[in-house]
Amino acid sequence: MDGIADILKRKDFDAPSEVEALKGYVRRTYNAEISVTVLPREFVVSAPSSGLIATLRLNVTALQKAADTTKRISFRIS
Repeated sequence: MDGIADILKRKDFDAPSEVEALKGYVRRTYNAEISVTVLPREFVVSAPSSGLIATLRLNVTALQKAADTTKRISFRIS
């Protein structure tokens, strides 16, 4: 039976490339920082500004193209 150390050693804790692509796109285009939560079938983008979230919602297809993903992207004001 594997111990907890053996299980954690095999776990990949790096963020998917889509997360960095989303953050980079928002940083370049809107000069703002976001956080991204990865779920099995979607990404949840969080930002402190409701105006930024509204703008990102309108441009969700551009975000999907920038991240090169078909996962659903949802938004949350944090």
